[in-house]
Amino acid sequence: MESGAARRRREQLNGWQTVRVTGFDPKADLHRYLQEAREALLWKLDGLSEYDVRRPLVPTGTNLLGLVKHVASVELGYFGEVFGRPSAEPLPWMAEGAEVNADMWATPGESREEIVALYRRAWAHSDATISALALDAVGRVPWWQADHREVTLHQILVHMVAETHRHAGQADIVRELIDGVVGLNSAGDNLPPGDRAWWESYRTRVERAAQEAGRG
Repeated sequence: MESGAARRRREQLNGWQTVRVTGFDPKADLHRYLQEAREALLWKLDGLSEYDVRRPLVPTGTNLLGLVKHVASVELGYFGEVFGRPSAEPLPWMAEGAEVNADMWATPGESREEIVALYRRAWAHSDATISALALDAVGRVPWWQADHREVTLHQILVHMVAETHRHAGQADIVRELIDGVVGLNSAGDNLPPGDRAWWESYRTRVERAAQEAGRG
């Protein structure tokens, strides 16, 4: 026989599920996850010098401002040209014959303000496409393999959510290597509430476990 507590718990879960299903909006959900990733990536630049936002911290040259420049550029392509809605933004680093990886770093002549402004304009252009089209609207990605070029807005939203979160994750590591700042946002409320001593103890435990596993 079901207990009163179990019944109440089941009713609560059923009620939550009903609310979730009733309010289901796939486009809005995907757009929200995309915007969260955009803001997380951009926040990683806050409070850093011109040198620190540009300097490579890993052997492949990954750097914060370059990540923003790259994601701004690909957003303009995926939500622009792919659906016949090209932007007027000049992107010489994406043009045919451009230097390899030119979209992944900022030259001394490309200011942080310019690149951040480009990214925000990319948001606006992308958001207009997302608002105007249905999820099943068909587009074409000319730089993909021929048998994969036809896509829907749904596919491209999923693709850009994944891509932007991936690069935001890279930015997490790069920013932590620069000055120790971590988290999804300035509040850092997605992390355990530990102080420096707690994190040092935690890291020591993880290192000890790795060494023990490595010894077999």
